Amino acid sequence: MEKIEFAGSIERSDAPARMAKGTHLLVDLIGAHGTGDIDLVRQALIDCTEAASATLIDIRLHHFEPGGGITGIAVLAESHISIHSWPEHLFAAIDLFMCGNADPRRALPVLNGSFRPDKMITRECRRGLD
Repeated sequence: MEKIEFAGSIERSDAPARMAKGTHLLVDLIGAHGTGDIDLVRQALIDCTEAASATLIDIRLHHFEPGGGITGIAVLAESHISIHSWPEHLFAAIDLFMCGNADPRRALPVLNGSFRPDKMITRECRRGLD
């Protein structure tokens, strides 16, 4: 069963991909598991960075009390990956923005494997179109 649903692109349809400065994915994980586990979230951000062929600069995470959600960011040379989770609702919102040769789409299977969501909704926006 395919769990990734592309909700669509937010872009000028006549603009070629090479004109974009970066690709921005907005990802909703619905029915996600482990999003309150700070070690799992940290490893998922590292694995997403590697899968996307990006360069990790730093990771900052904040845990909202034990058992609560996590907000955080992986700062990349190519931009960032951010997460905000509501484990009590089995939901996480993830933002992947990358430029250069990094491809945030390659991180989607990592998110799927790490958090095992029932559904993954992805929106794509190519940023900085001329």
